[in-house]
Amino acid sequence: MVRVLVVDDEAGISEAVAYALRREGYEVDTAADGVEALEKVEAQRPDVMVLDVMMPRMGGYEVCRKLEGGDRPAILLLTVKNDIVDKVLGLELGADDYMTKPFDIRELIARVKALARRMQDHVPAPATPADADTVRLGALAIEPLSRTARVDGHALDLTPKEYDLLKLLAANPERVYTREALLDLVWDMDFAGGTRTVDIHVQRLRRKLGEAQSLIQTVFGVGYKSARPAE
Repeated sequence: MVRVLVVDDEAGISEAVAYALRREGYEVDTAADGVEALEKVEAQRPDVMVLDVMMPRMGGYEVCRKLEGGDRPAILLLTVKNDIVDKVLGLELGADDYMTKPFDIRELIARVKALARRMQDHVPAPATPADADTVRLGALAIEPLSRTARVDGHALDLTPKEYDLLKLLAANPERVYTREALLDLVWDMDFAGGTRTVDIHVQRLRRKLGEAQSLIQTVFGVGYKSARPAE
């Protein structure tokens, strides 16, 4: 069963969202602030977290910072702010989607369902020999069976979407992908963040690749590609 953690300091909102999600068959728990949320993430390992941005003790952005890494739940941010800067900040911190308050509960449920499907897709199926082959590009090695990526033997701390994006690009060197194509192939939905989220994930990947960041190149006016290093 998919586990969802609803985090909001307004009890009326968290209870209403939790009730609606339970009616859809999800196992749901709630938390009143970021501190309690982190404790429940550690204890319960939810698949999806509906996370308010503005809360006492610890807000949603700080929760995102502390949950950096590939084993975190998918995160749907709730914010009262409609400024694109705030939305981009949430995406840069690793959120997967966002909604602005007040929101339609039916849309929230649809977005939680989409995130839950994505997280289930991250569970690797039994690999065939071809699927298990390591993808190599210069100093980068990607191991599909364990969904890990390494640069010069050092493991990269990637979120599921960062891994998916990196694997797609690295497995098809020199092929140019538009932002729209990457959004379709990696996110597989009408993502609220639009093509801007592709740029943000590429920026995050480059930082994590370090000296190997030149493997991902911008094709100006078009999108991105991976490049074979010069021999």
